[in-house]
Amino acid sequence: MPRQLRAEQTRATIITAAADLFDRHGYESTSLSEIVEHAHVTKGALYFHFAAKEDLAHAIMELQSQASRRVAVELDDRGYPALEALMRLTFGLARLSVEGPIARAGLRLATGGVPVKPPLRHPFTELFDLMSRRLVGALKESDIHPDVDIDAVAHSLVCFFVGTRVVGRSREPATRLPRRMAEMWHVLIRGLVPVPRRPRYLSLAARLEREIMAG
Repeated sequence: MPRQLRAEQTRATIITAAADLFDRHGYESTSLSEIVEHAHVTKGALYFHFAAKEDLAHAIMELQSQASRRVAVELDDRGYPALEALMRLTFGLARLSVEGPIARAGLRLATGGVPVKPPLRHPFTELFDLMSRRLVGALKESDIHPDVDIDAVAHSLVCFFVGTRVVGRSREPATRLPRRMAEMWHVLIRGLVPVPRRPRYLSLAARLEREIMAG
């Protein structure tokens, strides 16, 4: 195996192992020695790629950010109505959390006091922007009430989305998250969407949940 490829695989293994431990035990409660043991690598291999535990945390948050942007771009390319794109975005991010530890650890790091250094944006700021842009589009398309305060709704939606995941982490398995996303949207749709348009989006929430659960 070429040396560069082996090094990339080792780095990915270390990141995944760290994400798994950060997700399950938290940043402060996870030591580098535990990460080395969990990744089945040497300390030398870890320090070759990461000088400190904080560097690992930043690598995880960067991967989470890249994955979130990738989901958003893919949805934009498909030309969905803005509100549908917003709903699909939240379910897409939920899918990332179900499928692997990177997204789950990224959230726990973001809520656990790990400092975010430029050029990396704080995950919640990035999420706020992604949601705000789609809410603006939904307003233009008359899929939400005309008197909606976009900033207030985007802020509340970020809090709702993040809070659902944080509370769920300590109470139920990650596989329950799609159901919680559907519940979240059933509440929000009734407050945001004009009555004639609600059936479409309530049906969409249920369908997106089923799609994730079906794999």
